[in-house]
Amino acid sequence: QVRLVESGGGLVQPGGSLRLSCAASGTFFSIDAMGWYRQAPGKERELVATITSGDTTNYAESVKGRFSISRNNAKATMYLQMNTLKPEDTAVYYCNADIRVGITLRNHYWGQGTQVTVSS
Repeated sequence: QVRLVESGGGLVQPGGSLRLSCAASGTFFSIDAMGWYRQAPGKERELVATITSGDTTNYAESVKGRFSISRNNAKATMYLQMNTLKPEDTAVYYCNADIRVGITLRNHYWGQGTQVTVSS
């Protein structure tokens, strides 16, 4: 019954900012690596950023310097701070996580997605 729920999407003007959240709920031991993905109209889903349980981060070149991924393990929540947004950032953003649900069991989960639209 582990679930991931994204929030924070919406409509923003170019140059603006949004902060996405991804909260994990249910019964689990720990959350390992997490990441944000996005899918724009007519394009394949792409990796935006990842963060490990040790806070090691990685970013797609298209968002590097503008986006920042972080996590709060106590809250079982991951964030994506998006600054200087561009129209090409418009996409459905998905939360992804590897969650340990047993001593030796780790499952892969996806959130339902949240729409980010960057337009004047």
